[in-house]
Amino acid sequence: MLWQALTLQLGYNATLVAIGATLLGISAGVTGTFLFLRKRALVSDAISHATLPGVCLAFMALVAFGGDGRNLIGLLAGSALSAWVGLLCMNWLTRHTRLAEDAAIGAVLSVFFGFGVVLLTVIQSMGVGRQAGLEGFLLGSTAGMLWADALVIAVGGAATLALVMIIRRPMMMVAFDPEYAVARGLPMHRIDLMMMGLVMAVTVVGLKIVGLILIVALLIIPPVTARFWTDRSDRVVVLAGLVGGLAGYLGAALSASAPNLPTGPIIVLVSFGFFALSWLLAPVRGVLAAVLRHLRFQRRVHIRQGLLALAQGQKIYEPLTIRLLCRAGVVRADGVATEAGKACAAKALRDEKRWEIVRADQAHEATAALYDGLRDIETVLTRDQIAEIDRRIGGPQEVTS
Repeated sequence: MLWQALTLQLGYNATLVAIGATLLGISAGVTGTFLFLRKRALVSDAISHATLPGVCLAFMALVAFGGDGRNLIGLLAGSALSAWVGLLCMNWLTRHTRLAEDAAIGAVLSVFFGFGVVLLTVIQSMGVGRQAGLEGFLLGSTAGMLWADALVIAVGGAATLALVMIIRRPMMMVAFDPEYAVARGLPMHRIDLMMMGLVMAVTVVGLKIVGLILIVALLIIPPVTARFWTDRSDRVVVLAGLVGGLAGYLGAALSASAPNLPTGPIIVLVSFGFFALSWLLAPVRGVLAAVLRHLRFQRRVHIRQGLLALAQGQKIYEPLTIRLLCRAGVVRADGVATEAGKACAAKALRDEKRWEIVRADQAHEATAALYDGLRDIETVLTRDQIAEIDRRIGGPQEVTS
């Protein structure tokens, strides 16, 4: 069943859901990258919760005018209008009151969502018989998705992605250095509004698949996952889109292959799975890489301390230090230094004396800041500088070729 779902062989509805979820994941990952880099991730939460009153009001308006209350275009239009009003309220509170942005987000989120829940209760008592399934906009509902619904989601996601690509440069500049962007004459407030508008568009498009509560995860988790793998902003954008698209595709396939599994939550869980793997396995920022760096550092400390102990005629008792020195060919199994070990130990002791001179000399203040007890002094000083320090130390000087 899973292979059939992955190869789009489980039927018309499953194929529509998979395609729509993939496009939504790509657009959400790319758009959410700028929100993440701008350090405004909570804004997406306020926008998503602000859509609920719009969905309810649109339903009530459609029913009042004799239409189908579950018309997706009408419901999405209502949610977009409501989210835009919520966004404007949040910006007004931030700019014209003393409320911090997080307080404004909390106010807008709670008031709009509370108003939406009240409207849902009113709709349930209307007795029009067509409100069934409206709660699906909270967590998403793909059952019975029509071609028109999938087309709306696909077109909306593609249009949002195209707009992001068009204005990505000013958004990236504002995200990284707002002051520089203002100095370049960029209208930062307008760019912020455009960024929020794109987030709103993704939120509205994703209501049918993942719902207004879980769309936040699809906007934030892919960029955070991508950030583990690269430092370049353009690559973060690409990787976030790739992670979001894969999460949407695999989540939709898993949901289609197993009975009674909701598509939206499964997509979010798959996205979190990518995050967890990146957190563990990323080559620079991953947990495994950090553990390996710590072990390498620990081994270097043991070897360095062992060499200094040998140079000063001290006996080494630490078994790990002896094993590491034996492996490096510095000592024998009984802890006695080899000829090569004696030379390495003398070099280590002399380097310590060199570093003492460097750290006491204000002329080498910048170099002294690099001292960590392990760094080879040859990597920060020239041969002439080392020779001058050796003359100040006295004793036999090291011959360099």
